[in-house]
Amino acid sequence: MPVKFGKLLFTGIALSFAAGAALAQSAEVKIDSGTIRGDEADGVLSWKGIPFAQPPLGNLRWRAPQPVVTWHGVRDATKYSNDCMQVPFGGDAAPLGTEPAEDCLYTNVWRPTGAQAKLPVMVWIYGGGFVNGGASPPTYSGANLAREGVVFVSFNYRLGRFGTFALPQLTAANADKGRLGNYSAMDQIAALQWVKRNIAAFGGDPNNVTIIGESAGGMSVHNLVTSPLSQGLFQRAVVMSGGDGRSDGSKTLSDVEKIGENFARRYDIDPKAKDALSRLRALSAVQVTDGLSMMTRKPGPETVTGPFPDGNVLVDLGKAYASGKYAHVPMMIGATSADMGGKSGFMIAGGREASSVLAEQGVPVWQYRFSYVADSLNQPGAAQHAAEIPYFFDNASIKYGSATTQKDIAAGKLVSSYLLNFVKTGNPNGPGLAYWPQHSRSGDEIMDFNQAAKAIAQRDPWGVEIDSEKARIRAAMASGHYNTLITPIGVMLDDPAAGPIFKQYFPEVASNPQLAAARGMTLYAIKDYMPQLLTQAKLDAMDADLAKLPAKAK
Repeated sequence: MPVKFGKLLFTGIALSFAAGAALAQSAEVKIDSGTIRGDEADGVLSWKGIPFAQPPLGNLRWRAPQPVVTWHGVRDATKYSNDCMQVPFGGDAAPLGTEPAEDCLYTNVWRPTGAQAKLPVMVWIYGGGFVNGGASPPTYSGANLAREGVVFVSFNYRLGRFGTFALPQLTAANADKGRLGNYSAMDQIAALQWVKRNIAAFGGDPNNVTIIGESAGGMSVHNLVTSPLSQGLFQRAVVMSGGDGRSDGSKTLSDVEKIGENFARRYDIDPKAKDALSRLRALSAVQVTDGLSMMTRKPGPETVTGPFPDGNVLVDLGKAYASGKYAHVPMMIGATSADMGGKSGFMIAGGREASSVLAEQGVPVWQYRFSYVADSLNQPGAAQHAAEIPYFFDNASIKYGSATTQKDIAAGKLVSSYLLNFVKTGNPNGPGLAYWPQHSRSGDEIMDFNQAAKAIAQRDPWGVEIDSEKARIRAAMASGHYNTLITPIGVMLDDPAAGPIFKQYFPEVASNPQLAAARGMTLYAIKDYMPQLLTQAKLDAMDADLAKLPAKAK
């Protein structure tokens, strides 16, 4: 069994300090690494840019987060730190508020002024495909939720090649005693350890913590629920568009090492040379990023990947959930109505299946679908990926500014009320709200936050259709042939036989400059985004031609 994560990372200051600290009633707070001074505005105290680990620079690049060096005097904590190194992209639903940098491991805290009792704590984990995202976007502010009686915490974690990377030299050195490759997850765990040690100094209850994440952040919540290193650090969990709770198709440490070697060769570094690691650490942050974003992947051998089950930091999700070896904490799980992959995809159908698996083991699960589309957008339709975040945080006015309508505000008050109840009590229900039943596989219960800004509890109206699509997927997998329903776009394009068929039917997709962001998705998963082009008739015709090719080994 691995040594407990907290003992490896932080050995300096006893936990008793935080437990005995006076509740934060001013902007000046003493934590285990020193004294900080935040700010107060509109009934909320806030502290930003608080280090929870040393800057991961130089020889600490591709190391587990290390203990903060204590400081003397009072450290200013009124501004966000840099978000973690990345290439921001246009059209991001939550544009960054700071300049990205490699020095980025910082937390932010909001709490209401004047509260006397220990407050429940909510810890936010942002999304961005593990290559983009940060804690600084204005729509991620915790002020409005804190005003309702919680302590809200956000933090940064390393992204891209800084967050997931392996090399045989790193494995051989084993500087962090078996913790290899998954540096983004190590950062998340270190941030939760920081909360455990310090949140009482801000008036928060370290034994009443809810973790919540969206997209890559939702996947991270699944990872944290199952990681042996994060057990006991939280008491509830919220998964927003976080997938199916499985690790199918994930890479091994050996696979990730090969990807690291591919990256070394990009800079003419022999990955087998004794100085390979030192030369890679000498590269600038811009060189390591190498233009990577959610919308940009360079051609050639694979040089970047995401979190993977290494067996120490992260484990196989499906196996952990099946075995019962995970944190059995109350959970909220859901997705938006037009989430990535469509009804039968990873987010919507996947979240439904994850809810059922957990509910069958006695875990209290409340499943939702967020269908509300902002009046201010004046775009009738369904709710896209990440659309729910401003409403969950009651930040619709921040997101949509002067265009925000009263209906938008009402939608935010509604859904954030359920979230706040869950954070405070472990149950989203409360006075004045429509009853939200727990999910079960047999009942298929779901709460739909609909276009009328109402909460409607019902049996999932998409359940039959989703189950039918699951049957189609199983049949496609059993066939052994490439198929628009199950085969990733990148796999088909890279195949000498399937690639020409793809380009024959969908040349516009094959030549799209943003294709890199969709290489891991299927044509079926993106058809709702291109309905005039990706018609079911053309998809069926392409599948018929693909079926004429020799079957692939299963």
